[in-house]
Amino acid sequence: MIEMAVVGYGYWGPNLVRNFSECDDTRVSVVCDADATRLARARKRFPSVEGVTDFDEVLRRPAIQAVAIATPVRTHYELARRALEAGKHVLVEKPLTMRVDHAEELVALAKKNGLVLMVDHIFVYSPPVLKMKEIVDSGKLGKLFFIDSVRINLGLFQHDVNVVWDLAPHDLSIVDFLLGKLPRALSAVGGAHAGNEIEDVAYLNLDYGDGLIANFHVNWLSPVKVRQMIVGGSDRSLIYNDMDPSEKIKVYDRGINLGEDPEKRRQVLISYRSGDVWAPNISNAEPLARLAAHFADCITHGKTPVSGGESGLRIVKILDAAQRSIKAQGGRVML
Repeated sequence: MIEMAVVGYGYWGPNLVRNFSECDDTRVSVVCDADATRLARARKRFPSVEGVTDFDEVLRRPAIQAVAIATPVRTHYELARRALEAGKHVLVEKPLTMRVDHAEELVALAKKNGLVLMVDHIFVYSPPVLKMKEIVDSGKLGKLFFIDSVRINLGLFQHDVNVVWDLAPHDLSIVDFLLGKLPRALSAVGGAHAGNEIEDVAYLNLDYGDGLIANFHVNWLSPVKVRQMIVGGSDRSLIYNDMDPSEKIKVYDRGINLGEDPEKRRQVLISYRSGDVWAPNISNAEPLARLAAHFADCITHGKTPVSGGESGLRIVKILDAAQRSIKAQGGRVML
């Protein structure tokens, strides 16, 4: 059994404690939070878990092998660095850090100390996204042309990060999982409407080269909640609708056909194809349970996590570039 501590018992912390407690290979022995009221709630729900307010107490205990960090983004770097220096494996809530150099330092430190550094990119472990990966890797979509993603709803406003840093990591991590590479360039625009200069609406355009572009819309002001991604290919397209209770993934055999004759291509003679729509069966397995089991497996067998530090670093690089582009009124940033 891998003995763990969960640091931060706010919104996401209880989910981490529950899933790591239920995982066959891990045991949560300590919850750390500066708020005594939160610790009281943790002890009431998980009587076997000890509550502490001092992070140093967690680091001093040799029995604790791994730390899961679910605290505000601005604290991720310092807590993760100290945990890695203390010889603990680390799971960090998204995004990994707020600065590229801090993310690079954590990746290097984990590698130097032979420790697992993993980012809680939860959607990468969800059955619909795993099915998307399977379909994309199979080549059924053909050459990828575009990705359109929308993640919008009313609230929750954050006080330390804007809507890009809050919502975009989810969809950026999905696309990173599908493609496994950074875009070559991006541009972004955003607007702040709450009087605090923190963007609450933003649009990101990522250029992956070879004709593939990806667009992301994130928004805290929308009156409706939308969670949708379209992946368009030369042969088929795929729609992932996380709000659909029964058919989260649909594959459309619809598109265009171009003639083989170069002369006809120059004349832009296009025929349209409208074929079948396929909705694959998707399991209801809890993504966080998969993540917990994967984290334990990586620690036990020295495996590289699917959402490891390198993946987290790529997302931070994109977020940082997007922030710089927004402040430059949509200026193009090379990656």
